[in-house]
Amino acid sequence: MPIAVPKADSLKELLSLKGKVVVITGASGPKGMGIEAARGCAEMGADVAITYASRAEGGEKNAKELAETYGVKAKAYKLQVDQYESAEKLVADVIKDFGKIDAFIANAGATADSGILDGSVEAWNHVVNVDLNGTFHCAKAVGHHFKERKTGSLVITASMSGHIANFPQEQTSYNVAKAGCIHMARSLANEWRDFARVNSISPGYIATGLSDFVAKDIQELWHSMIPMGRDGEAKELKGAYVYLVSDASTYTTGADIVIDGGYTTR
Repeated sequence: MPIAVPKADSLKELLSLKGKVVVITGASGPKGMGIEAARGCAEMGADVAITYASRAEGGEKNAKELAETYGVKAKAYKLQVDQYESAEKLVADVIKDFGKIDAFIANAGATADSGILDGSVEAWNHVVNVDLNGTFHCAKAVGHHFKERKTGSLVITASMSGHIANFPQEQTSYNVAKAGCIHMARSLANEWRDFARVNSISPGYIATGLSDFVAKDIQELWHSMIPMGRDGEAKELKGAYVYLVSDASTYTTGADIVIDGGYTTR
């Protein structure tokens, strides 16, 4: 059976997430893409389950803030995304606590700090295990639930780095992992066509604090390569996440939304 057309006609109703449960991984930072996606979903009425890897305090603080600000149910969970058992436990725990999962935003990730000749084998494996295999673990864990309920939306945070090779920093492992995430979304959109939608979002340089350690002259070089001439803010992505988890996007699957200030146009 193909995925049904929603009953609502009003755009406000289609974008509403009231009554939906959304999981967002990698949402323990104060201003990252994960917490902004969670804020967007909560603002539109969704109950949210967010995850952290090591920052328990950040996760708990964000869950409390989401519940208080938006009047929704919010809870933080620990997730070691590179271990399938951890993703499986997360899905089971959220279903136990919230009753179901309507949408899953696979956002947890790790950055690379070297090319393949300068970096260690362990460094390569870490990035690929978190960014690519971690996304697969989340997809497999929640996919069984989506199939059972005959409904679901999986949104994968990929990157413009899955489309291009960044300059001047070397980060081949990250680029490869994110290219894999984009094609995983496409492939799963086909594999899960009877019961769930799968899409990816490919952000460009977003000011989340992860790049603060980069030298100022390199950051200026980045900006010179972006037609819009600046980094994006994480809040400039949350509309895309909300769209993809909502009923406004019921005919959107296998898509990759590039939000990069025009970087990939050059």
